[in-house]
Amino acid sequence: MSENTAPHHDDDVHSAALLSGRQPALTGCPWHDVNEMLQSAGLRPTRQRMALGWLLFGKGARHLTAEMLYEEATLAKVPVSLATVYNTLNQLTDAGLLRQVSVDGTKTYFDTNVTTHHHYYLENSHELVDIEDPHLALSKMPEVPEGYEISRIDMVVRLRKKR
Repeated sequence: MSENTAPHHDDDVHSAALLSGRQPALTGCPWHDVNEMLQSAGLRPTRQRMALGWLLFGKGARHLTAEMLYEEATLAKVPVSLATVYNTLNQLTDAGLLRQVSVDGTKTYFDTNVTTHHHYYLENSHELVDIEDPHLALSKMPEVPEGYEISRIDMVVRLRKKR
């Protein structure tokens, strides 16, 4: 089974929006584009969603935890609680605008690149980085139990500095 990465973030947004039925009309203006993305995904563009979306999507492809986004929002003087950040991230994930990636079962990152791709986790700096190999392939898959299907494969390759 081959897992390919996509070349451009706008394509990711378009494919996520297609799942909801409406293609956003992106202009390159982050505030306008966030509004379009939210509406195309069926989410009301509230002030808090707009502000958090601008922080998330206004800087290209990113991997953020809820705590990282909350800290950015606080520094940007966006009045939101950590609970609102979590709720918004989960709503954006459910709408297909973000992809959730778990590391160790204790740390969850939200990825603005929703295409099929894998990650390196840099243990020393706690960073998640896209693996840029479109030809990465899993050679053997386990037998899937009856009544189930594979919804997604997430490979996280953990790296640490040599000692």
